[in-house]
Amino acid sequence: MKVLVVGSGGREHAIVKSVKKSPKVDKIYCAPGNGGISLDAECVEINAMEFDKLADFAENNKIDLTIIGMDDPLVGGIVDVFEKKGLKVFGPRQNAAIIEGSKSFSKDLMKKYNIPTCGYEVFHSPEEALIYLEKQKFPIVIKADGLALGKGVLICNDLMEAEKAIGTLMLDKQFGDAGNTVVIEEFMTGREASVLCFCDGTHIKPMTSAQDHKRAKDGDEGLNTGGMGTFSPSPFYTPEVQAFCEENIYQATMDAMKAEGRDFVGILFVGLMLTEDGPKVLEYNCRFGDPEAQVVLPRMENDIIDVMLACVDGKLDTVDLKFEDNAAVCVVLASDGYPEHYEKGKLITGFEAFDGKDDYFCFHAGTKKTDDGIVTNGGRVLGITAKGKDLKEARKKAYDATEWISFENKYMRHDIGKAIDEA
Repeated sequence: MKVLVVGSGGREHAIVKSVKKSPKVDKIYCAPGNGGISLDAECVEINAMEFDKLADFAENNKIDLTIIGMDDPLVGGIVDVFEKKGLKVFGPRQNAAIIEGSKSFSKDLMKKYNIPTCGYEVFHSPEEALIYLEKQKFPIVIKADGLALGKGVLICNDLMEAEKAIGTLMLDKQFGDAGNTVVIEEFMTGREASVLCFCDGTHIKPMTSAQDHKRAKDGDEGLNTGGMGTFSPSPFYTPEVQAFCEENIYQATMDAMKAEGRDFVGILFVGLMLTEDGPKVLEYNCRFGDPEAQVVLPRMENDIIDVMLACVDGKLDTVDLKFEDNAAVCVVLASDGYPEHYEKGKLITGFEAFDGKDDYFCFHAGTKKTDDGIVTNGGRVLGITAKGKDLKEARKKAYDATEWISFENKYMRHDIGKAIDEA
């Protein structure tokens, strides 16, 4: 088989490495890819939002399966473009990807079908939002309705912070049109967990759980990022919690989308808050999480191609998903200053330390291949992942492995997996 992966981050590198393990695959392309992905796949200089060029490439190169890694092309309708050409593609169509593309849509869906979530209101004008906020309890959560690279969620501790958030999203347009509409939610407390699920439009199969760390700095301080590290499994996602979620959240979401004429095929990412009143949905995404994919996929025992083809063909119920009885931790090495201002082009050394080590992974996110070697090319540069017999061993190994890599302005959080000690 020939496989094309669309995207350029650490998530796509994790997908490429999983695809590479399949005996069915003899050629992998990635568009546009990055410096590290180029060592595992042939990178193609086509942007992820150039749908027609990508579809033409897949057609001309007789690609057997295209895997869409990123949210922007999915929400933009890339799957529809591929399907019109009769090409096999893994990911939700545009009318299903709206579950991530519009937070107001997903909240309204949960309300309509009694899927557990927090209270909320939707606003299209800053004036109405500000009037509403004057009467609310704090803290409160304000979210941009559209895609904002995982950074459009603002937790406000008082009215002054809330007013500033409305200005940032709706007036200053820090995230562009994503902030034309905002969702204001009650603040939920509890443990967070993320569960990625394979879906075929009717059936849904959850993978092992994970937990992300969104804030830039230790102690969950600083700005929201795309994710500074993650671990899997979550010790708080118990069999009882899983049973509740499978009945009341996962399958209920699939059934709701089908009832709305929006059959969901691909990866449904369910962000959960494990509250005193039971699990509730924080958010949905329509693709693998980043960096959740970097700890979940290395633990998956199945051939990823078999599972994805079963999803596309509507036969996911025939698949028995299996994961290793171990743990994984990913620590993101970023450019100092991320997510605001940071320098690129710093030479990275130390990759050879990962050679021949089955329990260690170096996933490239923001890197570029040059004549001098691999250099930094983004805010999140690498995802250093290690597997261990349990979470504490995996965490120690991951942090040990971060020392193998060197580049100027290297930055990371030092408390990834701190919740492990509280379990």
